[in-house]
Amino acid sequence: MIVIMGATGTIGRALVERLIDLGVPARALSREPEKLRNQIGEKGRSAIEVAWADAADPESLRRAFTGASQLFLALSNSPRQIEWETSIIQLAGESGIKHIVKISSPAFEQSAPVAVAGWHQEIENALRESGLTHTVLRPYAFMQNIMRFAPTITTQNVFFGSMGNSPCNFIDCRDIADVAAEALTNPEVSGQVYTLTGSEIVSYPQIADRLSALLNRPISYINLEPQELLRNLIEHGHMPPWLANHVVEIQSMATVVPERPNDTVQRLLGREPRKLEAFLHESVENFRYRIINVSCPESIALKSHRLG
Repeated sequence: MIVIMGATGTIGRALVERLIDLGVPARALSREPEKLRNQIGEKGRSAIEVAWADAADPESLRRAFTGASQLFLALSNSPRQIEWETSIIQLAGESGIKHIVKISSPAFEQSAPVAVAGWHQEIENALRESGLTHTVLRPYAFMQNIMRFAPTITTQNVFFGSMGNSPCNFIDCRDIADVAAEALTNPEVSGQVYTLTGSEIVSYPQIADRLSALLNRPISYINLEPQELLRNLIEHGHMPPWLANHVVEIQSMATVVPERPNDTVQRLLGREPRKLEAFLHESVENFRYRIINVSCPESIALKSHRLG
């Protein structure tokens, strides 16, 4: 039995679908189990168990881990990440789980520190100290995160960042999920640390060019200074400061540490990673132009920021 923590996340949802297709016994956890049941549909409900659990509730985790031998661990990043995940690792070991597949982050870089990467580094240390077999997946930028640019692309034909022309590794979360499924079902793959990328590096200006061609209208990328981007994410994007700081840090890292694609996905899955071009084609409707609602304060703020 495989327990899935993070089943409603982007990677977790794709993993649930993959395990259903493979017919692998699994138990998906959520604080909103009914929502998860609706998400996986009738076919999924007959193929996979859904259970309530909360990362902050040890007793719920002990119940959820009963009878399981493997755990997929992919909590959303949060300031309590180290506390929760190290506790989960300890409880998993006490409950008889033998193998954990953890979603981590690219390795911590002293030359361009990213706080969240430091959190994951501490959790990886806890995994090593636990004595449990573990597989660590370190994916680079998710293609799905490009969707956060949709609000300003659909209303203003622009998106913002602070990466300049630096190319970035992008990977489709479905490929990460497929690698996780392989690690959970193929003992020859488990027990390693894998850095995951797509097959190409792409800069934000290049993404703007590709969206312009797809949408048949000009889309622009506007580069901001890191502190200006941070302020924009907090004031107009309504991000909590720690998350806004994380976005700025990972973009700064891309400008300092050269990113290069690797062949890990192809080696593990026997196929090429999904292409960014294909993802943008799939998602194109989310970037269609719409008129700004001038009665919406947030739209006015975004428009004013652009003109300022």
